[in-house]
Amino acid sequence: MKLTCSQAALNSNLQCVSRAVASRPTHPVLANVLLQADEGIGKVTLTGFDLSLGIRTTFAAAVEQSGAITLPSRLLGDIVSRLAADSPLSLQSPTIPTSDSSGDEAGTSLSLQLTARTGAYTVRGMPAEDFPELPMDQSHRAIPLPAQSLRDGLARTLFAASSDEAKQILTGVHLVVSSDHLEFAATDGHRLAVLTQPNVNNVAMDHAEEAMEEDEEATDTLAAPEENGIAPAADRSSLAQREESFAVTIPARSLRELEHLLAARSEETVDLYHGQGQVVFLRADQVVTSRTLDGVYPKYNQLVPETFSRSFTVDRVLLLTALERVAVLADQQNSVVKLSVAMAERQLRVCAEVQDVGRGNESVPLVVGEGGDIDVAFNVRYLLDGLKVLPAPEVTFQLNEPVNPVVLRPQGGDVRFTYLVMPVQIRT
Repeated sequence: MKLTCSQAALNSNLQCVSRAVASRPTHPVLANVLLQADEGIGKVTLTGFDLSLGIRTTFAAAVEQSGAITLPSRLLGDIVSRLAADSPLSLQSPTIPTSDSSGDEAGTSLSLQLTARTGAYTVRGMPAEDFPELPMDQSHRAIPLPAQSLRDGLARTLFAASSDEAKQILTGVHLVVSSDHLEFAATDGHRLAVLTQPNVNNVAMDHAEEAMEEDEEATDTLAAPEENGIAPAADRSSLAQREESFAVTIPARSLRELEHLLAARSEETVDLYHGQGQVVFLRADQVVTSRTLDGVYPKYNQLVPETFSRSFTVDRVLLLTALERVAVLADQQNSVVKLSVAMAERQLRVCAEVQDVGRGNESVPLVVGEGGDIDVAFNVRYLLDGLKVLPAPEVTFQLNEPVNPVVLRPQGGDVRFTYLVMPVQIRT
């Protein structure tokens, strides 16, 4: 293998795939990244895979000789990141003779010689054949999803997933895909975030499929051979139309990496493949694969009360900043903050009191309020997390009694977002 590439391209792609490299690998090769160079297309592919999460990226390079090798992710990343950003890098992978204890030649080992403007480095590697294959879905059915909808769905639900591995099914985000909407849901048992959005890509696909039926050239495209186990774009659209609604629960860790990749690019569509306990997100030159979580996800819609005896609306930013100030005291002990609604005065009082430390009070005017006065306490971090992602200038609280779930919803707009928080019982 022999190639030349920029330090910036190699460094950024190494950082990307290294997030899928196992920190405690069960096999030495899982601590490596797979580097593949293709002379025919002039591209380099990097892959990281810990048997649960896989990330693959591709970038352009001047490839003189094709080849593949796996290399220690951390060592290679540390070397490349410290080289000058404007330095071209030359990568070459010869074989190095090795000797046994007697000094006789015993065989060969793989290595990568990396040459920069300021010096050269040699890194020992392992054969590419030892690296496990990414579990690309074999159904060849792609579901095109709006990239912006994915970004919004992850931003407004990922934070609510549980970090307790004992609650395995709750450590993921539940994704429901149908022909007309996408639904994201996450809960840790104390709070629940649900976002429902229209699946706009499928509307466009209806018209695209009609056009394909009238276009002989499109028929030829459907008959084209598949590459890399993935159907051609026209075939994917046709197959996606026949795909039924489905739901999967995907580990939050995998979705955080997907969110990171989506934030850096502006593609309109991401292709989703699913099946056999795996999901694959494909877009342009990047692939994210992940196992799905086994088990039945809670029927979260049943947790939301159907009716409420009280409701009030406040300015979201005013409440958010008030809570952030009061949280300075609340975080000193138990992170509990009390909200007191005074309907007659049209005020929401925010209070945190910590014994032997101090007390803080803030007031936020009510935009509107219905029902009687009430005092209800929360973990302040749960409230802050929800308010930060709530997509509206005003937020409506819907509640019944101080021990019942409280629901926060955006006031106005077309976004269907529900954030449910369980109150904290306080002694009076």
